[in-house]
Amino acid sequence: MRKPESLSFTTKPGEKIELAEMDTVGPTKGIDKQEAEKIIERNAKTMAGLARRMYAENSQSLLLVLQGMDASGKDGTIRNVMQGVNPRSCIVYSFKKPTDAELAHDFLWRVHKVVPPKGYIGIFNRSHYEDVLVVRVHNLVPQDVWEKRYEQINNFEKLLVESRVTMLKCFLHVSKEEQRKRLQERVDVPEKRWKFNPVDLNERALWSEYQSAYEAALYRCNTAHAPWHIIPADRKWYRNLIVSQLLTKTLEKMNPQFPSSYEDVEGVIVE
Repeated sequence: MRKPESLSFTTKPGEKIELAEMDTVGPTKGIDKQEAEKIIERNAKTMAGLARRMYAENSQSLLLVLQGMDASGKDGTIRNVMQGVNPRSCIVYSFKKPTDAELAHDFLWRVHKVVPPKGYIGIFNRSHYEDVLVVRVHNLVPQDVWEKRYEQINNFEKLLVESRVTMLKCFLHVSKEEQRKRLQERVDVPEKRWKFNPVDLNERALWSEYQSAYEAALYRCNTAHAPWHIIPADRKWYRNLIVSQLLTKTLEKMNPQFPSSYEDVEGVIVE
């Protein structure tokens, strides 16, 4: 099994991806859950300050894209990693089955209108990649239609980046056995039964087809301007740590600054 050299897997554009050869657990030495939770807490405070500066700066934005198989932990990642960040400067959007109105437009129409505006952090729980994943697996459109979408997605993301939207794309890589355990837990634990959907079992039966679809998306849409990060997701705390680290480093690199005041207010007294 391939071992990660850093917190997440990244591959060069054009490099083939075989998910079965990629670790879903992460290193077993060097860090533990307790230490990871402390780092996540520190990162949350750092991110809160950087998000506040970016909101005030109002000239750039950050888009976190979370993709993964059912039960890979997209909701849990958002809940744990974004603790402490002011909701005023953070927008979470979950992509469900397209509505009739959305289907009446091109597939990116519903996505573009919810891209975070300047000053905001946006989080996509699933995303425009559903249109080369579920659409492909279930043959919802002809192959010659979804085949074109990889290039269309790359062009769309390039437009966003050139418009000062920094993209952070994370694939939460969970094993088939860990998914089984998590889905079973939704059945066995009364407090979690609300999360169980029999449709999840139908989708699980298509595991191989989804793995192939993900490999194609991760390979064909892994660009210099919007690379993919493949996150070992079998251990929830480790998954959260990686995403937390990536978000913090990305915001630090963006380096938002408080804007100058409109005029010199030194010495002004408010009565």
